Amino acid sequence: MKRILPYILFASFALAACGSKSNLLRNDYAQAPAEEMPPSQPDAFNAAPAAGGAQAQQGFAAPAPSDQVAAADGTSSSGVEASSVERLVIKNADLAIVVADVDARMKAISDMAEALGGYVVSSNSYQSYTNNGVQVPEGQIVVRVPAEKLDDALKQIKKDVVEVQTETTSGQDVTAQYVDLQSRLKNLEAAEAQLNDIMKQATATEDVVNVFNQLVYYREQIELVKGQMKYYEESAALSSISVHVIAKETVQPLKIAGWEPKGVARDAVQDLIYFYQDFVDFLIRFVLYTLPVLITIGIPLYLIFIGLRALFRKMRGNKQTEPMQPAEQDKKKKK
Repeated sequence: MKRILPYILFASFALAACGSKSNLLRNDYAQAPAEEMPPSQPDAFNAAPAAGGAQAQQGFAAPAPSDQVAAADGTSSSGVEASSVERLVIKNADLAIVVADVDARMKAISDMAEALGGYVVSSNSYQSYTNNGVQVPEGQIVVRVPAEKLDDALKQIKKDVVEVQTETTSGQDVTAQYVDLQSRLKNLEAAEAQLNDIMKQATATEDVVNVFNQLVYYREQIELVKGQMKYYEESAALSSISVHVIAKETVQPLKIAGWEPKGVARDAVQDLIYFYQDFVDFLIRFVLYTLPVLITIGIPLYLIFIGLRALFRKMRGNKQTEPMQPAEQDKKKKK
């Protein structure tokens, strides 16, 4: 243990440097919106591993090299200013379109995505109903296309449609989070390399086991950070487009005796019609289902109640007419 003491002291001082680096990185990107922050991950510099209690006592914590500590002027750990890093923006779009042929349009969107170098994430076709009760197809499809071709894809999706009901395009800048992950990855890899050097010099079995457990922990953190970085890279490279495809029969204009109401009047009349439809459906269901069920259950319960009440009254009457005891009869005669 005496030969390992210098490494323990070195690791302790370097671990403090890692803590300072982590705090500086957080200050650099504190201006990022809260909703854009990536999912929380274990902090390799502030939290000890689950099996690392003994390691912390032995001092085998992987430090980051001093030349990777973030500078106070706002530069990242790699020496590059955050403002000079290429922006990483995740762009997504959400549309609802009305078409004449739902199945044909969904296939056209799928072919378009593959032609642009993307792919289909999910596709769902189902049946819907018009106001007149006619069954019509409806669908939901989600595709991914290269971000630089997003506008072209949206134009093709909206081409020759009956109506575009809704269209929403959103963007999320994750540059700060990505740069932070790059810095974490560099420090984690540096810590892993130093632990490997300590492993080579450790001779005692207990020391080897402790260092090995630390290595397992840091390798796990490295994989987590790489996975988050890959997610950001793929999300920024391929934009997601969600399209709700509606049959034109579903949105046919309302006509009442040749009159075609529009705007607020149309919506009010349509809501009134829906109310009467729902009310009639309720009455039909109540008469054909709810009422027979109540009768089936209520009549037996009522008969049981009548029988129990009659039995209770009979038992109470018998109790009141029981013969008096002799002592009570003498007492009554004296009176």
